[in-house]
Amino acid sequence: MDTSYLLILAILLGCLATTVPVFMALFFTGTFGLVYLLQIDAQIVIEVLYRSMDKFALVVVMFFVLCGNIMTTGSIVEKLIKTANVLVGFLPGGLAMAGILACGFFGAISGSTVATVVAIGGFMIPALVENDYDEQFSVGVMTTAPILGVVIPPSIAMILYAMVSNDPLEELFLTGFVPGLMIMAAMSLYAYFVCKKKGLKTTNRPSLKEALSVIRESIWALFLPILIFGGIYSGMFTANEAAVVACFYAFFVEIFIHRDMKLLDIKRVIISSAVTSATLLIIVAGASVFGEYLTFEQIPNKIATAVVSSISSPWVFLLAVNILLLIIGMFMDIISATLILTPIFLPLLNKFGINTMHFGLLMTINLGIGYCTPPLGVSLYISGATVNRDLVYVSRAVMPFLLIQIAILLILTFSPDLVLFLPRWIYG
Repeated sequence: MDTSYLLILAILLGCLATTVPVFMALFFTGTFGLVYLLQIDAQIVIEVLYRSMDKFALVVVMFFVLCGNIMTTGSIVEKLIKTANVLVGFLPGGLAMAGILACGFFGAISGSTVATVVAIGGFMIPALVENDYDEQFSVGVMTTAPILGVVIPPSIAMILYAMVSNDPLEELFLTGFVPGLMIMAAMSLYAYFVCKKKGLKTTNRPSLKEALSVIRESIWALFLPILIFGGIYSGMFTANEAAVVACFYAFFVEIFIHRDMKLLDIKRVIISSAVTSATLLIIVAGASVFGEYLTFEQIPNKIATAVVSSISSPWVFLLAVNILLLIIGMFMDIISATLILTPIFLPLLNKFGINTMHFGLLMTINLGIGYCTPPLGVSLYISGATVNRDLVYVSRAVMPFLLIQIAILLILTFSPDLVLFLPRWIYG
């Protein structure tokens, strides 16, 4: 390996190890490589920063962030949870299943795992404990189920992946539905059998009238994902426009129909969303500078050549990549990892004949699992704060559910037809 590559790697890892913010570590490492090692005019760094943020796809991310904040400020989240509870709450483990289902509903609107943990987990963990569910089980299920926020579209991670890989966003979104349903079903079955074995009391099955009453009360909230996906796949508007439509719809419902959000709340919601979006943008900018250095050095192609010379089977390659991504997810957030690693892996996908959309879904799940793995799993810290427990306790709590998700990941790795079924069916 060239000594300059080792120097760049040492600088990057050194910055991350000394808790330098990720965007600064990527920016300074990339700038050092371009200006000092490659002797390129510093003007190119400014051009890269501008180009990285002058992308329409990032507007979609910002509007979905805003939509998620609107829902958590108003009562849409509460109504989604009530609907999920009335559908499955009477079964053994029904309240846990309701939490999983609510994560699926919320993920189909927000596109963010962290937002799902805060919105659903913050409400459901205390509710589960109050209803005699084991605390460790409650923490485990509501820390891991929010991975549905990035698997079920719209997904912020998928938007960024499509931005780099140039895959059609509408088709890439479709790859998340079947895996999302598989994760929901597997986690719900586990909750059912565990709670039935422990003999937890169940609530009475609601009458048809009661169920219809709750659904009628929640109809405006339930219509939001229908509006998003119905509009996209009917051709009424693009995925980019869907984010804007979703925001206006959520604002209208919360202010004029539910009336749980005041006009004075709008300023606070917009400022909070702007701060979150700005955080995302500076990570994109920093990762783009680092990516520019990788491009100039042709590192992705060199890695591709080295890997192909040692691995001949695409299945062995995917298995190795899964292990690598699971490890990377333990130390790096999904946004930075997607922006940095996608350009590296794309040449390898071409050489092994792997569908880029299939790989994008696998990458999203792998890095999504990283939210629940120590030492830097954000979801672990959020859930731990909810019940005032340390990292070790929460890490043990999530283990059974992480094993379920990894098992599904392996199934999807070696069954690309499951992932690509909907894009092929709809788009041919």
